[in-house]
Amino acid sequence: MNINEMTVLICDDSMFARKKLSMTMSSFGVKAVYEAADGEEAVAKYKENLPDVVFMDIIMPKVTGIDALKMIVDEYPDAKVIMASSVGTQGHLKEALKAGAVDFLQKPISDADAEKVIQNVAKGVL
Repeated sequence: MNINEMTVLICDDSMFARKKLSMTMSSFGVKAVYEAADGEEAVAKYKENLPDVVFMDIIMPKVTGIDALKMIVDEYPDAKVIMASSVGTQGHLKEALKAGAVDFLQKPISDADAEKVIQNVAKGVL
């Protein structure tokens, strides 16, 4: 898959974090970027757009990132969900991977880390 054919969903309750990562994704040349402000919206946007990769914050209002991850993976087992958290505890990491996340990034997400994930998904590594 080419990066310019990829679609990305960014789910974070911080508008600043969403916009920064969205601009980063656009600079890589991805086809489309969708945004969600909480886990509930993330699940709805995933079903609506079926993105190639999801960047999901763990700590969010309404529905947590872990719960949203579980809902997405239950229905779409091949979903590529990358969890992100500034509260990067081992517990969160283990829970996210056990729930079906394909990777875990520390926030703030660096451009280099975001690019590595996009390239790995494009190559079929993740």
